[in-house]
Amino acid sequence: MSLQGVINTRLGDKIGVLETNAFVQGTAFVLSLAVACIFGKGDFTSLFKTDWYYLTGGVLGVVITITVMLAMSNSSPAIAVSVILVSQLLVAAGIDYFGIIGTEKVPFGANKFIGLIIMIVGIIVFKFK
Repeated sequence: MSLQGVINTRLGDKIGVLETNAFVQGTAFVLSLAVACIFGKGDFTSLFKTDWYYLTGGVLGVVITITVMLAMSNSSPAIAVSVILVSQLLVAAGIDYFGIIGTEKVPFGANKFIGLIIMIVGIIVFKFK
């Protein structure tokens, strides 16, 4: 993610953020489709037999790519990735705790809370010289 974020950000400096996102998502789609056609064992027709919210991954991919590029252009890659990782961990913990989108509920104990606090403090310490 770090390398891709930096590469996408530098390309965005040259051609624009939205243009870079279109290029990145487009090349990923073409490559993914080719790999799925060659090696895939699934069935695309089952795509329409699933819950609608499972189909939003592509939209989230666009949002994630753009926000990573913007974060890296507005701070250093290390800080951007640190904030992204903590954010991802917080969201994942919320998904676990509430059992969102069919996941099994997992309690969020004091040790996990303390771990998140330590990570956030670490980012703050890392950011200041």
